[in-house]
Amino acid sequence: INELKELLSSFDDPKITVQDLAFFLMTHNFDAKPTSYGVELDLDGTIYKLVPNGKEPGLCDISPAIP
Repeated sequence: INELKELLSSFDDPKITVQDLAFFLMTHNFDAKPTSYGVELDLDGTIYKLVPNGKEPGLCDISPAIP
């Protein structure tokens, strides 16, 4: 998770879309897929929900997905 957080905090893009974020993560070898609410990311069996955060620092907010 630390590698993921470091990657996401090293870029800012207030106009990034869910599809762009999923593509960005997949190009960095993360198991990510766009959904209706954001990006679902499977990291070592733990599912995280990532939502683009607009003008906030970094690319998105991360939270564990609730089953």
